[in-house]
Amino acid sequence: MTKTEGTVERTYRLLKEMATNYAFKPESRLNESELAKQLETSRTPLREALNRLVAEGFLTSRSGQGFFCRSLTPPEIMDLYEARGAIECEAVKLAALRADPAEVRELEEFLEQSCGEYRPGTPPEILVKLDEEFHLRLTALSGNAEMVRMLENMNGRIHYVRLIDLKALSERDGPDVVTTDPHKRILDAVKRRDPDAAQEAMRAHIERRLEAITQTVRSAFAQLYAP
Repeated sequence: MTKTEGTVERTYRLLKEMATNYAFKPESRLNESELAKQLETSRTPLREALNRLVAEGFLTSRSGQGFFCRSLTPPEIMDLYEARGAIECEAVKLAALRADPAEVRELEEFLEQSCGEYRPGTPPEILVKLDEEFHLRLTALSGNAEMVRMLENMNGRIHYVRLIDLKALSERDGPDVVTTDPHKRILDAVKRRDPDAAQEAMRAHIERRLEAITQTVRSAFAQLYAP
């Protein structure tokens, strides 16, 4: 990797983290000069990183106007959740048919180890990261690298909303409501080589939060614009 490539990659990673967590307000215009200073980079690698994030759906661009943060609306988030559901339901079905038993055991071990984090007081950021890792590793059991790549993209684009959703769920129903039980049911079906049961368990797990999307997005806006 050349120095220029390394600078672009570093800039891309930093910008992606900012975009993932809505460090830029929805639909706001990005100030490239300020970003270049903040990230200690020049305009060329900054532009390359910005264009890459536009291609991945984290930012948008308008001809002659520059780069903007993506919007945050219930229909858009619903689209992402539905796309995520389609990917994961098909992936878990394939996983039940194709998964290597050794890799299934490794994922079981990861799930057992992460159980200790699902307790009152654990920061929601940690729980969301654990959830994302489980789903990515489960999708990888399908043997389909494209599904893993697409899921990584979806996770990044709904990460902030999922974080707000988890906080709201814990505050309303208590922290004990957030458990690894749904993950265990899904993985058990994969282990039994039952693609239909695995797919149904995954669908129920994902769709459980769809009805709350509109309120979750409103809560996300409130958090972003809180004084």
